[in-house]
Amino acid sequence: MAVEGHDVWLKDAAVFLVAAGVIVPALKTLRISAVLGFLLAGLALGPFVLGRFVEDFPLLEWVTISDPEAAAPFAELGVLFLLFLLGLELSFQRLWALRKAVFGAGGLQAAASAAVIGVACFFIGLTGPAALVVGLALALSSTAIVMQILSEERRVATPTGRTALAVLLMQDILVAPILILAGFLARDADGGIGAALLDAAVQGAIAIVVIVLLGRFLLRPAFRLVAKVGGRDLMMAIILATVVGASLLTAEAGLSLALGAFLAGLLLGETEFKHQAEVDLEPFKGLLLGVFFTTVGLSLDLGAVWANAAIVLSGLAALLVIKFIVVYVAARLFAGGHTTALEAAFLLAPAGEFAFVILASATAGGVVDTETATVVTAIAGLSMLLTPGFAAVGRRLAVSLEAKAEAQGDQPKTLDSLTDLKGHVVIAGMGRVGRAIARVLETEGVEILALDRNAQRVKHVRAEGWRVYFGDASHPDILIKAGAEHAALFVVTADDPDKACAMVSAMRELRDDATILARARDVAHGVQLRAAGATHVTPEAIEAALQMAGRALEDFGVPLDVVRDRLAQERDDEYARIERE
Repeated sequence: MAVEGHDVWLKDAAVFLVAAGVIVPALKTLRISAVLGFLLAGLALGPFVLGRFVEDFPLLEWVTISDPEAAAPFAELGVLFLLFLLGLELSFQRLWALRKAVFGAGGLQAAASAAVIGVACFFIGLTGPAALVVGLALALSSTAIVMQILSEERRVATPTGRTALAVLLMQDILVAPILILAGFLARDADGGIGAALLDAAVQGAIAIVVIVLLGRFLLRPAFRLVAKVGGRDLMMAIILATVVGASLLTAEAGLSLALGAFLAGLLLGETEFKHQAEVDLEPFKGLLLGVFFTTVGLSLDLGAVWANAAIVLSGLAALLVIKFIVVYVAARLFAGGHTTALEAAFLLAPAGEFAFVILASATAGGVVDTETATVVTAIAGLSMLLTPGFAAVGRRLAVSLEAKAEAQGDQPKTLDSLTDLKGHVVIAGMGRVGRAIARVLETEGVEILALDRNAQRVKHVRAEGWRVYFGDASHPDILIKAGAEHAALFVVTADDPDKACAMVSAMRELRDDATILARARDVAHGVQLRAAGATHVTPEAIEAALQMAGRALEDFGVPLDVVRDRLAQERDDEYARIERE
């Protein structure tokens, strides 16, 4: 029996939730990202795959999405939240720390890719405005997919990870101006591109002024008031009000909804409420973005793609080649060596999710016709499907080149080239403890450089993507080459007690003001490390004993708060012994 009336949207919502809760996680077990999972789910459950057979098999209506247009408002909310969270991430301090790579490699990549793709589109018959929009849309890469791949492989803080992040940051900065430009081109289709660019630049300058004024005089006091008198529910309310309100304001000014959300994120990102907003909105963003990517999959007309297969495949090949070359050159000039640039090129050659947002806006405004948008969307979607495979190929090739260079006695990057590092963490010893510490620090974007005296371990850990070098951290010259003079923190996890003390002594002699965390075997070793100059000492025997004692007390039925108090008291007593002795 067919689903009718108001029950259609409820049935479609149920289908989407099943896709989000079952199909997408199942695809993730096959190492397919959530973004691609939603795209594939939308494609399979939409009108152009299973939906084509509903008339012949009516039961399929219960497992397909019948009214894709009904999901459009929710999909737009997902884009708003994506841009809002993007604004939260783009702090001025973060941009400044990566300024050379962001504005050098990122700027060159975006400009050159857009120019080459746009000119090619113009010569094959697109209008000037349409070619410009298509070039800008395809110049962007997938922040969601690339950063997820790097995060899963724990390589965000590696040279490749930082290079990719820098390029993606520049691309993310350009999203809002591109959407502004698309809006102006739609509003004044007969006007010149130069005038539209000028208008976009003026509006962007005005937006920056508004950000500064609102951030200084309104937003922070309002959030502080809510934090003082309200709970988490009221905090969520004001976050949502900020996103939706800013979006409505920019829409009323003739700009895009997405721009308002982006500006709101930048505003809140400069306050102390940034992390709370990220945590509170993450579930909403994930689900609503899932709706957006699902609707993108729903709109992929495989029949139209098949009818234009030659154009789509040739366009896909051209896109990958053009962006690969441009990214490699840009990264090589501004961000790193050959292997870093090569791996970054594989990661960033495919298109990204913002291509769909930009094309949807341009199509709605009449800048790009529907047929062209269908072909370009197919090229962008297929390239995104290839991103994980491209990333794997790039990683294997980079590892192979590094191994070959090491076998020939040529290090692809020596410690001599790392003395200009600042604010990073130096870890001496990358065994199980060192790697565990590195994984935790990397989740917060901390830059890590590790040293280890075991050549075999260095080889294996480098293959995992960590920035580790063979070297004895008890030698001051090795520490200097590791950028110790400007490091924010030193961590010593070496197994050998004598060598660990020597490492602490070397670091303390090099830097009187250094913060040094050291792992001790027991209290006696902890006393030696403190005498050598360690700032904080953690005896692993004590911590293991406390963990086991706590579990024993829990098994005896002792309340958790009492267990915590007992362990805290014992920990304080043991650590006090280290200080006294």
